[in-house]
Amino acid sequence: MIRYAPALEALYDAYNGADFLSPDPVEAVRPYRNPREREIAAFIAASLAYGRAAQICRSLVRVLAPLGESPSSFLRTANRETLTECFRGFRHRFTDDAQLVDLLAGLGALLREKESLEAAFSEGVRRGEKSHFPLARFAGLLRARLSRLPNSLLPDPEGGSACKRLHLFLKWMIRQDAVDPGGWTVLPPSSLVVPVDTHMHRIGLKLGLTKRRQADLKAALEMTEAFALIRPDDPTRYDFALTRFGIRSDLSIEALLRFCRSREAEKDGTMC
Repeated sequence: MIRYAPALEALYDAYNGADFLSPDPVEAVRPYRNPREREIAAFIAASLAYGRAAQICRSLVRVLAPLGESPSSFLRTANRETLTECFRGFRHRFTDDAQLVDLLAGLGALLREKESLEAAFSEGVRRGEKSHFPLARFAGLLRARLSRLPNSLLPDPEGGSACKRLHLFLKWMIRQDAVDPGGWTVLPPSSLVVPVDTHMHRIGLKLGLTKRRQADLKAALEMTEAFALIRPDDPTRYDFALTRFGIRSDLSIEALLRFCRSREAEKDGTMC
């Protein structure tokens, strides 16, 4: 893995920036300056982050617009009837309006009991653990406040899946750079787990970051450990840059592999 360090740093410098934010759901998160508002927007954005990026962004406009500039205040005071009226007819792939309303109502209930999502999350933090352990406890807190299960917007980290969307939420809120807005201090970036979906899993297999044939939690942990060989303080550092390849029509996974191999060859003094 160490041999890819120069290529990964070059990719980070080239693609981890404002010019490549579109289309990506983090675009909908960055405008919220207050961390207490940002965490709500980030959780909603990450929950809907499945499917094509352009479709995700359209769905986020539909959901976040009624919540206004203070989604936390809106959810604290809104009842299920208000939420049902706001989001009647909503559909994002296999998520319907009933599931969305239940999640938003659950978030509102959690906010009325806790000061913030970060405060609720902090109750499950144990020193030295990777983020998937407190994430599972946090998801359990929220799940207990839903009226209908299962819910496509809230995966179960204890089931062994990679839970890409939940790890994406944590990455947005804990890391801070030109892409990830940050705002939480409850965990260090070193504890984060790489958000792995089928797309990122394919990259991991091609680069030899995992041998797992399934895009599950074990694959995500293997890939995180591989990135930690380069950046133990920040193993999710390269996630955004890598996932531009394949998400954007002008950047393919094949081009990514050629770039990584060419930089490795330059380092070795040879040419591919």
